[in-house]
Amino acid sequence: MSRLGGAAAELDTDRRPLVLVWEVTQACGLACRHCRADAKPSRHPDELTTEEGKRLLDDAAEFGDGQLVVLSGGDPLARDDLVDLVAYGDDRGLRMTVTPSGTRSLTPDRVSALADAGARRLALSLDGATRETHDRFRGEESFESTVAAARAARDAGIPLQVNTTVCAATVDELPSIRDRVREFGAVLWSVFFLVPVGRGRVLDPIAPERAELVMEWLHEVAAAERFGVKTTEAPFYRRVGLQRDSLGNDGDARAEAGRGTGVSPPVAGSRSSATRERRTPPGSCRGPPATCGSGPWSRYTGTPICSNRCASPTG
Repeated sequence: MSRLGGAAAELDTDRRPLVLVWEVTQACGLACRHCRADAKPSRHPDELTTEEGKRLLDDAAEFGDGQLVVLSGGDPLARDDLVDLVAYGDDRGLRMTVTPSGTRSLTPDRVSALADAGARRLALSLDGATRETHDRFRGEESFESTVAAARAARDAGIPLQVNTTVCAATVDELPSIRDRVREFGAVLWSVFFLVPVGRGRVLDPIAPERAELVMEWLHEVAAAERFGVKTTEAPFYRRVGLQRDSLGNDGDARAEAGRGTGVSPPVAGSRSSATRERRTPPGSCRGPPATCGSGPWSRYTGTPICSNRCASPTG
């Protein structure tokens, strides 16, 4: 669920799409463990030519001014005509955004060129808060190029989006990645729950109970931070938000709902009254699951509660 406002909130998706994603190439210099495109080092001979790509953008412009178009891949920078395509789409009234890979080709000069061409947003992937964890997930050295590109985007005035994949290999680092998103001055943190296609078939997703807890934490992040939070492959993010709003995020309200029915608090992630009594002041611990160490177990979730005795579960 994204935070929509203004014209986007009134968008009639029966007449035009919210977003058009064109995977302009399958080529990429990385070998990311989750890659849905199963990217290859070289471009495919059947990719659209520059002129064919411009005709595709002409078609996209038929939806009307301001249509959002994402140029993705692979690594869109593997195409020499990427800047030309961005400039052409911008001239046609499209909102052009780019999701390059964090390779050595993503230099500050190329980021500046995309800004000059009219790119409205740059989306970079960050799947670890440190060089070691991010590069291990990405399969190549990528962290330093990604951080440099984030700073270059800020200097060039391009709004930055940070994409993060959530799976068993990355979930423990979400708080530290959140800190990086804040440090970069990003406008949006796009959190992708693992889609097991392409290379991602060999990765392990997180358990449903833990995903529920991550969703609750992401709502806390969205409320506390200046950047927005968006999820992919996680429609229950909206459901968790509605439940939090309707219950005031109060465990007593959850217990009240089950009183007299023989039903325990129904939502995975509900905390017992004993746990709430041990909670530290709000904001003293901002971690999501598995960041604070071991501790007493929640009888509702089957996961341990942070040893700092706060509201952040671990497990």
